Amino acid sequence: MKYAIIIPDGCADEPQEKLAGRTPLEAAHTPEMDAIAASGRVARASHVPADLPPGSDTANLSLLGYDPHRYYTGRAPLEAAAQNIELAADDWAIRCNLVTIEDQTMRSFTAGQISTEEAKELLAFISQHLADERLEFRPGVSYRNLLIYRSGQHPAPFSRDTCTTPPHDLTDKSVIDDYPRGPGSDLLNEIMSRSVEVFADHPVNVRRRREGKPPATNVWLWGLGRAPTLPSFAELHGKQGAMITAVDLLRGLATLLGWRRIEVPGATGYLDTDYAAKGRYAVNALRDAQTDLVCVHIEATDEASHEGDLDAKIAALEAIDREIVGPVHAALREQGDYRILVSPDHPTPLRTKTHSHGWVPAAMCGTGIAADKSAAYHETAADASDLAFDEGWRLMSFFLGETDG
Repeated sequence: MKYAIIIPDGCADEPQEKLAGRTPLEAAHTPEMDAIAASGRVARASHVPADLPPGSDTANLSLLGYDPHRYYTGRAPLEAAAQNIELAADDWAIRCNLVTIEDQTMRSFTAGQISTEEAKELLAFISQHLADERLEFRPGVSYRNLLIYRSGQHPAPFSRDTCTTPPHDLTDKSVIDDYPRGPGSDLLNEIMSRSVEVFADHPVNVRRRREGKPPATNVWLWGLGRAPTLPSFAELHGKQGAMITAVDLLRGLATLLGWRRIEVPGATGYLDTDYAAKGRYAVNALRDAQTDLVCVHIEATDEASHEGDLDAKIAALEAIDREIVGPVHAALREQGDYRILVSPDHPTPLRTKTHSHGWVPAAMCGTGIAADKSAAYHETAADASDLAFDEGWRLMSFFLGETDG
């Protein structure tokens, strides 16, 4: 039996006035996803408990079958795992976004999709000014970077009560009331404040301003936590997995789950990602006798919502359907018994431009999955389904055939 999971991140949404009351999923031309729904089952699942923040970290942990209440420690530690950064028991990882803030307003939580090379230059420069035996600035991909706090002789001042705000929740909003609060916030705010002066006249920003691009005005610190301890996916389900993604969060999850990480040239984690390449690499991975399950994560739909771009979200959905879902499903059908699941992690409404709690639609078909009455894959079909997972992490066991729901 072979398994595939396709995650169009944040694709679940609300009815849109511009679409005559349909959601982007309903309006998009997605015959491959609809075929999965028509030949199998549509369900709905809630992957973010009400008492936890609605982030991709919590949601993807749940979607991949891990109870967030038991295993969630924060977003940054997952991304540290992606970079093979070892954290001691008392060390903390902190997300370190490069952002553009003007007049105390978050103009860009990506510093205008700053390049990885530019980010490396800025991280190296801030390290010269602010790093010490406690603080390590670690570059990642584009605007997504890390700050590591090494406790050592200086016990970390942070705790689970330290409150931070994801910068993507603040697009075009005032940031005045959203700086870090609680234990250790003085240190985080000091670093954020000092970064403004450090970056102000850096050659990267001088060049970006000259080219009409948003400068990286400062770092934004959030999503901190200590290293989680997860049982491997093989321990829980007896299956070996592989992950295809362009973002460190999912790379880190794959590492912690014991999955093989497959890097795809042209995969950017943005709207310009090479969808077809992701599809090809997924098909090839399914041919590997040592791989039972292949997971393909696509960030583009979530990025479109963060930018409030309806047309881009629909275009991304259609590309995922055409270039990834179709080829992967065809490859599965050709080689014998299989199951395929399509599901986002959380809703990201275009209206709010940020992640939210709530149901997401899931469609699955394959060997041993009896068809229900669904004819298409979207939120309305999921709302009408009698298959629901209030604890979204239980969906995985159902999909793998271990439980009846």
